[in-house]
Amino acid sequence: MDAKSQKNHLKAYGITYWTLTKELKVKWLLNYRGGSFLLPDSDNIQRECQIRGISFEVISNSKAESILEAISSPSKNMEAVVLEKAPKIAVYTPKGKLPWDDAVTMVLQYAEIPYETIYDEEVLNDGLLLFDWLHLHHEDFTGQLGKFYAQYRAASWYIEEKKDAEKLAEKLGYNKVSDAKLAVALKIRDYVIGGGFMFAMCSATDSFDIALSAEGVDICEPMFDGDGSDPAYQNKIDYRKTFAFNNFILERNPKVYEFSSIDMTRKRMIPKTADYFTLMEFSAKWDPIPTMLCQNHTALLKGFMGQTTAFTRDEIKSNVLVMGETKSNGEAKYIHGIKGKGFFTFYGGHDPEDYQHRVGDSKTELDLHPTSPGYRLILNNVLFPAARKKKQKT
Repeated sequence: MDAKSQKNHLKAYGITYWTLTKELKVKWLLNYRGGSFLLPDSDNIQRECQIRGISFEVISNSKAESILEAISSPSKNMEAVVLEKAPKIAVYTPKGKLPWDDAVTMVLQYAEIPYETIYDEEVLNDGLLLFDWLHLHHEDFTGQLGKFYAQYRAASWYIEEKKDAEKLAEKLGYNKVSDAKLAVALKIRDYVIGGGFMFAMCSATDSFDIALSAEGVDICEPMFDGDGSDPAYQNKIDYRKTFAFNNFILERNPKVYEFSSIDMTRKRMIPKTADYFTLMEFSAKWDPIPTMLCQNHTALLKGFMGQTTAFTRDEIKSNVLVMGETKSNGEAKYIHGIKGKGFFTFYGGHDPEDYQHRVGDSKTELDLHPTSPGYRLILNNVLFPAARKKKQKT
């Protein structure tokens, strides 16, 4: 999985997942040649690699043992992690998607990793219990309809989306979209606390935490829910309820395309040519989880924007791990944390291979980006639940 040898990094995750579905175990060689996968050799696996255009090498048992022995050396920042079972994947996404795309859905399709789509009804009916891994599509959990009001309130798709959201909320037994979205957010929170893995990008990151923090407080203006917001809502925000963020200030103006001070989009002064973020280096033997989530063939990745581009560093809770940052302005791009028995990862931005994706833009063709390091981070998270959990020493 290094830069020189692999011609399709993204599909390599797919063949690894496919191997796991055959009830075969795989070893993920952390920090060895870009985070390579050691698969059992068979004609079927070789044939699948050839069909999918994946680079691979056939090695002897003695060579494999030699590699594993070298990796186990205390002097090497490497580790071999056993992947045991293909995780069952859910993508939380509306039934009628808006006319722009979702990076996770695209890369799952491209890598040929199966997933199921679910939305509010399934979540509220405990449908998440069937899944190991959940991705949140670019959702607005605050009930402010993505804060697209200023620019798109007259657009037919926006009007239709508002009607659909209100109709669904009523069907689910709620008077407001914000109340329905809060109920969904609470169910997702409980899923993670119970041991699930949640991955979110762009606006699904900060809007999720904001919804949890504003439980029982009206933060929506009349154009969103038909009545005024609580004039003192900022003072009623409960940061103890959030997963990742702390001490943020909400954006009160409904015409501003922003949720809060968490996001760095409006605060950053970085030209596209200089917009890169760096992955942190962790100890593979002592910190295998963040090491796993940061596996790549480069530590320097192209930046990319979104409604939520990156996270204000001093508004991230101290128990949340920053795994990727833009050093020029100190913003966090890629963060990870533990909640109860489960895990969450937040990744800022919309599409790793489309710097500033706008409504109506054509979708990214991943055939043109088969070695994308930005998309590799998504797929690291997909495989993470397959890792064998090590027994605690105490």
